[in-house]
Amino acid sequence: MKTKSTRAEISFGRSSERRLLAAAVLAAATFFACNHALAAGATNACAQTAVDARAGCQAAAQSDYAVALGKCVNVTDPAERKGCQKQAASDLADAQQTCQGGFASRTAACQKLGPPPYDPVIDPANFSTVIDNPFFPLVPGTTFIYLTPDGVSKDVFAVTHDTRVIDGVTCVVVHDSVFTNDVLTEDTQDFFAQDKQGNVWYFGENTAELEDGLIATIAGSFLSGANNDKPGIVQEAHPAIGDFYRQEFALQNAEDFAQVVGLNSTVVVPYGTFTNCLKTLETTPLEPDASENKYYAAGVGNLLTVDLVTGERDELVQIITE
Repeated sequence: MKTKSTRAEISFGRSSERRLLAAAVLAAATFFACNHALAAGATNACAQTAVDARAGCQAAAQSDYAVALGKCVNVTDPAERKGCQKQAASDLADAQQTCQGGFASRTAACQKLGPPPYDPVIDPANFSTVIDNPFFPLVPGTTFIYLTPDGVSKDVFAVTHDTRVIDGVTCVVVHDSVFTNDVLTEDTQDFFAQDKQGNVWYFGENTAELEDGLIATIAGSFLSGANNDKPGIVQEAHPAIGDFYRQEFALQNAEDFAQVVGLNSTVVVPYGTFTNCLKTLETTPLEPDASENKYYAAGVGNLLTVDLVTGERDELVQIITE
């Protein structure tokens, strides 16, 4: 794999060099097929999922690299073309590192989740649109407003009166809008339902990131029951320190994990001071270097999110009720 990075130095004007590219793509496809075949008889579904996800990630990285080189071919200035090729190689190296990091993250998660397939039983009769989990109450007509201390980023989390049936389950629709300097940069519909045991489940999202008022990407969107995507638990009925769980499962698209790390935190935000708060650690193999703490107060819900890489804080400043 290391030899791939040297391809940025190659000029693709000759047919022999084009054959090298074709061979590289074929090698990636062969690796994918063989890698899967070698583990086809494995009984550890969680570990196999990690292997397959890494293979898919690496194949996608190689595909993006090949396309980038194809674009570089059409840069006529030799110096600019070489710079284009170097950038493509750098992007490939970054992507490969992310693939490996994601594999490590999933493998670590498997140590906690165990080997069985992730296939939660979803019985629509076991769910309700009444979401009264103390740490994650979603009462229609309630809007939670979060701000970063510098006021640059604002998150408006509005629990609507709308519902949507997903995977046979009637879910509450939450409209989540993120503004940067008062400009809408992310627009999402989230879908939640609570089971009779008191766990709040996340059944999917329709999300879009915007630039200059236009949709730049809908990556992260998923619906339980479509494309073998599955729901996860966003808030447990009875959280205990050490609990580790999936919050969503759309492989290589939406894969948040959460772990309960505290039950008695004191949190100070503009909305107030709260004690005995639930503290979770959230990670995702899609961004192996990213992690954040979330804090929840009983009877209120999410108070604070802290990005452990940047230190950024999203603080609850207001709750509006109809």
